[in-house]
Amino acid sequence: MIYHLNGRLIEKHPTHVVIECGGVGYLVSISLTTFETLSDDESIFLNIYMVVREDAMTLYGFATQEERKMFLLLIGVSGVGANTARLILSAMDPAKTTEVISSGDSDTMKQVKGIGAKTAQRIIIDLQDKVGAETGGGEGTSEISSQHNTVKNEALQALATLGFDKTRVEKTLSRILEKSDSEYSLEVLIKQALKEL
Repeated sequence: MIYHLNGRLIEKHPTHVVIECGGVGYLVSISLTTFETLSDDESIFLNIYMVVREDAMTLYGFATQEERKMFLLLIGVSGVGANTARLILSAMDPAKTTEVISSGDSDTMKQVKGIGAKTAQRIIIDLQDKVGAETGGGEGTSEISSQHNTVKNEALQALATLGFDKTRVEKTLSRILEKSDSEYSLEVLIKQALKEL
């Protein structure tokens, strides 16, 4: 799995860039939010998420880790693919996306090309507690929820990669985390989930 790329900017377009690392050129799909933050310097660093399908391997690049985290949350929603998530992050930066989801503003979400009323509602319902936990509440609870979310999302990605159904994994992880007051490490959470799946 490619986690980040640090190399030379060869081409720069609103939807993608080409980065050369060690003599290899990587085509990386980006959002407009990332495009706007890129300078014309030759050196470039992007956080990467790699989507592997039977017919293609696609790299998605993000200027910040926050944008990548939001992207991962969005593609975790049923019916939201990588390209739809990229469209959302092209229309709104991660902070604005968080605000729209937290406030339940489905009208703004529907303004994104290709997002209908049902998908907008699903995104808000599925993610409201996740982004709300990271942005709202008291400082203590916010920190704990944020750590829970990070570990939970990493566990979800790991188990989904192993071939488990994402929706089922998400429910199992939520149940495990709700039952316990203590913090789980990523390894312990994955092992616990494997027992229950």
